[in-house]
Amino acid sequence: MRAVVLVGGFGTRLRPLTEHIPKPLLPVGQRPIIEHVVRSLAAGGVTEVVLALGFRPDAFRDAYPSGTCAGVPLRYAVEPEPLDTGGAIAFAARAAGIDETFVVVNGDVLTDLDVLRLVELHRERGGEATLHLTPVEDPSSFGVVATDEDGRVQRFVEKPPRESAPSRMINAGTYVFEPSMIERVPVDARLSVERVVFPAVAEEGRLFAWCTDDYWIDTGRPELYRQANLDAVDGRRRAVHETAVAPDARVDGAVGSSVLGAGVAVEAGADVRGSVLLAGCRVGAGATVTDSILGPESQVGAGAVLDDVVLGRGAVVEAGERLANARRPVPT
Repeated sequence: MRAVVLVGGFGTRLRPLTEHIPKPLLPVGQRPIIEHVVRSLAAGGVTEVVLALGFRPDAFRDAYPSGTCAGVPLRYAVEPEPLDTGGAIAFAARAAGIDETFVVVNGDVLTDLDVLRLVELHRERGGEATLHLTPVEDPSSFGVVATDEDGRVQRFVEKPPRESAPSRMINAGTYVFEPSMIERVPVDARLSVERVVFPAVAEEGRLFAWCTDDYWIDTGRPELYRQANLDAVDGRRRAVHETAVAPDARVDGAVGSSVLGAGVAVEAGADVRGSVLLAGCRVGAGATVTDSILGPESQVGAGAVLDDVVLGRGAVVEAGERLANARRPVPT
């Protein structure tokens, strides 16, 4: 079985972390998001992954020069221009010659979903597509789905106002498609699978869904990306147990409930709490870092105080400086 993984977005909500690196290549724990995604797919029976690429495609080739990720062969489909989700899926599937049932995944979603069971349910029901759903308290930022008692989708509403949402079950970003779904998208057309394709399939009664309460998180915003890291090391994940501190990190200060990447240095007297420190960053003596994300090679000077701060690659906080609820550099 093959899977198309959507990894072509610009990662706008995560800037400045994504100014120089695609979001799926940012680490969660000690390995990139894309590796977590591919491992989950492999556990569900996927034997080849097609990456639907757009932003910085060469970064993926450089990261996986052997053409494999987590032991799974990769194929690359680079969009000539942004084609939105529906266009990207169809473009990648056509480029890979997919002509049988396949899985589609948003490359910024981490979940403990049983992909194999989702595929089995799809085949049992005989639909054209099956969606994974997850319940949330506020569905207004997501695609909301209403189903009947047999799991057939009745309504598909993209990002409705909270008070008018037909349910709390949202589109969780993992799908099983029949190849006929590809033909619903004209060649090189730019269109949304959520807003255009799914409603059309639902109207025909051929769209099904399965709601589970498995672990699920969209890593697309800084606070959620940080939470995904902490979840990966504190036992919240069923099948993921990441190392909180890279073996070559140097910790002379105090660190609690945080993730430290390769080559990170925390100097004496520094205090790091609830934060993610990416490869090569340095926290100076006596500095305090709370609920923050420090990008690769960033520098926090001695005695600085950071609270809810996101630093991009190579960003510098001067000694004694105090930052709260800030991003550096400021995203453009």
